Amino acid sequence: MLTSPWDLTQALAKEGYLIAQDAATTLFLALALKKPCLIEGPAGVGKTQLALALARAKRRKLIRLQCYEGLDITKALYDWNYAKQLLRLQLSRTEDWEKIKFDLFSEEFLLSRPLLESIRSEEPALLLIDELDKSDEEFESFLLELLAEQQVTIPEMGTIVAKTDPIVILTSNNSRDFSDALRRRCLHIYLTYPSIEREISILGSQAPELSARLVQEVCEFVAKVRKLPLQKLPSVSESIDFARSLHALQKEKINYSELMGTLNVLLKYPKDIAKLEERLKKWDSEASKHC
Repeated sequence: MLTSPWDLTQALAKEGYLIAQDAATTLFLALALKKPCLIEGPAGVGKTQLALALARAKRRKLIRLQCYEGLDITKALYDWNYAKQLLRLQLSRTEDWEKIKFDLFSEEFLLSRPLLESIRSEEPALLLIDELDKSDEEFESFLLELLAEQQVTIPEMGTIVAKTDPIVILTSNNSRDFSDALRRRCLHIYLTYPSIEREISILGSQAPELSARLVQEVCEFVAKVRKLPLQKLPSVSESIDFARSLHALQKEKINYSELMGTLNVLLKYPKDIAKLEERLKKWDSEASKHC
C-alpha cells in the first residue's frame, strides 16, 4: 500500500524512476482520488517512463494506447468481427431474422481495443493513453465519458462500467492544447528537463558503470546544450546514451575538440549538430584562454 507521496517516491525509485517531490504529491493525489493524471512536457523528459514505472510499482497490468492522427473508436475502443458475423449470417439463412439480428451484435462478435480492455479487465490495470496531443479533438471529446465516470458506451450493447477502477495516465508533448472539459477531469503534472543535480542522480541510477566525474561532466554539458536554440533539445535518455558512448570510447571527461562523431547520439537533426559543432569551437577557445 502506498499511503503517502514519500511511499510512492520510494516505490518508483525501486523501479528505476526518480520523481520530483511535487510531481510525486500530485500523482499520489490522483491515485487517492481515483482521477486520471495528465502528464505534460517536452518529448524525452520521462512522461511515458513514469507511467510504466507506476504500473510496475502498483503491480498493475499495463494497457497502452498509442495515439496518432486519425485515431478513431474502432482502433481505440471496440470493433466488430465482421468475418465472424458474415459466417453467422451464412449459417443462419433458414432462421428468422428477428431471432438473429441482435445476436450479431453480442459479446461473441465484439473485439476489445485498449480502452474497452481496460474497462473490462478482471485484474487491476493501468491504462496509458500516450501522446494524446497527436489525436484530434473529436477523439479527445470521445474520452470524456471514460475519464469522468470510468465507463464507456457501445451503441449496440449499452454502457459498460469498469470492473476494477483502472488507473488512467495520459501524456502529451504539448503539440496542441486540450479542452477545458478534458483538463477539469484530470490532475496535472508538468515535467520539464531535470536540474543538473537531478540528472546526475538519474544517470547514476540508470548507468552505474559510469564514473562520477563523467556523469557530472555530461550533465553539465547537456545543460549547456539545452540552452541553445535547437530544433530538438536532448532528452534524458539521449544524455544517458551520450554518456555511455563516451564511456565506450574510454573517455572519462569531456574534451570539446574530441566530441565530433558522438554528437549524433545526443542530437537528431543535422542542423542542430552543425550548430552545436560551431558552438563547440567557441567553447573550446574560451576554455583554452582560461587554462
